This record gives sequence, C-alpha cells and structure tokens, in this order.
Amino acid sequence: MLVIADTSPLVAIAACDGLSWLDTLFAEVRVPPAVFQEATVQGKPQADRLRHYLQDKVLTIDLHDFVITTEGLGNGELQAMALYKKQHANRLLIDDLRARKAALRNDIHIIGSVGILLLAKENQLISTIKPYLQIIQQTDAHLSPKLIDKALVIAGE
Repeated sequence: MLVIADTSPLVAIAACDGLSWLDTLFAEVRVPPAVFQEATVQGKPQADRLRHYLQDKVLTIDLHDFVITTEGLGNGELQAMALYKKQHANRLLIDDLRARKAALRNDIHIIGSVGILLLAKENQLISTIKPYLQIIQQTDAHLSPKLIDKALVIAGE
C-alpha cells in the first residue's frame, strides 16, 4: 500500500516517535518536494528527524499535469494531492481540514495522524493512543475535542 504524506501529520507522527509505524503500516511512503522542504526547514520541530526519514522518499511532481480544486491550499498540500493522483496511491496522509475536504472532492482517499494512531494500535505497534494524542496536541496540529473523543471511543480507551 502506497501512502503520500503531507507535512503536518509527518511532524505529528515524528513527535510521537512513530515514523517507523508508517514503514510497518504501508509498503511505501512518499512525499513531494514541497513537503520535504516544509518538513525539513531549519528550526521546524522534528526537522532533523524528518530530513533523515524522508531523504529517499521524495518524488518529483509537475502540478501543470493536474487540475485539482485548490481553495487556498499550500504548495505542499497541492503537490501531495497531485502526487497521489500520479502514483495511484492508496491513501493521502493529511490533517488540515480544508485540505482534507479538497482531497475528498478530488476523489482522494485520506487518513490523518489520528488514523495512523488507530492503525498502529490495531496492528499492536502501540498499546494505547491517549498519550500520543496528548503529544500531537502539543505540536502545531489542531485536534478538535470531538475528534479526540471519537478516536478514544474507537480505540476503546
């Protein structure tokens, strides 16, 4: 299974020390150049860890080959969606609500950082998601209380 990743969930998962989960859960993890640049910019949380993890996972994409409903999305999100389409990926790892809505309008199957936590628990990579939800909340990611409550119910916690 191929997953194309956007920056925010990569930072969140790296903060949880969970990048290895991605390699266990998916056969391939790929990012476009803009996501690599965003994730590894000097001073960004988890930049060094992500630079090491992503160095051999970057695939080039030309946005001119694709028509994607954008609605104010960033370059990383646009490139990630285009790369998903070009590579016929199975999932797009993305957290931003506006980007998730745009992805769904473009027939892109999405998963977020919370979905990764649930998969990691389901596959016995972690025993509980609650401490990782707390870690993610301390990053720039915004998890709504409703999403947290729903995830905890799904996880049986």
